[in-house]
Amino acid sequence: MFHLANYRVAMHEFGLTGGIGSGKSTVAAGLVHRGAVLIDADAVVRELQAPGGEVFQAMVDHFGTDIVAADGTLDRKAIAEIVFNDEAELKTLNGIVHPAVGREIKARQDQLRETDAIVVLDIPLLVRADGEKGRRKEYEHLLGVIVVDTAPDLAVARLVEHRGFDEDDARARLANQASRDDRLAVADHIIDNSGELSALDAQLDACWAWMEAVAAAQRVRGSGA
Repeated sequence: MFHLANYRVAMHEFGLTGGIGSGKSTVAAGLVHRGAVLIDADAVVRELQAPGGEVFQAMVDHFGTDIVAADGTLDRKAIAEIVFNDEAELKTLNGIVHPAVGREIKARQDQLRETDAIVVLDIPLLVRADGEKGRRKEYEHLLGVIVVDTAPDLAVARLVEHRGFDEDDARARLANQASRDDRLAVADHIIDNSGELSALDAQLDACWAWMEAVAAAQRVRGSGA
């Protein structure tokens, strides 16, 4: 697991999380539209797993060529089938991916660290899913945590309708993540993404206003005023 907690943060950094099917990517895009700078952990993973990269080759070396699709990219479904119910293989995968992701995220943070940017760190695994409560310790530095909340049944329906999941698989994926209650327990701001887009837009406006207010307060503290 990559660790960021001991690295001093000068920009205004917020965490964004939510369960699979919650619509977190839509929320992230909405915050970017309002002025945030996004560091998306999932996007970083996809970039590092592109063919020819260090992570791609390490995964193929360990799991074999069966995880490579016909077009030469990683077959994510094949990887999921290997690691989903195999704790040892999941640990190996995490050991390949997480250090590289941590280095890339830190590099992107370093580019922003001395700026006044409001940064959204989109981390699906920000909340612990190991039986302990609270944020993972590497995210304790965040100015606030935004949780995108959706009822599990609605999340499952979205995964089935829009992403082609089998319903049982979708429910298994949800069960393997932090619970809804555990995510809500660490939230500093909650976005309820169970309604229409118009309702989400209003909540995004409110969330952005809150982020700007928190950032402004940090600037005052930093100036010693």
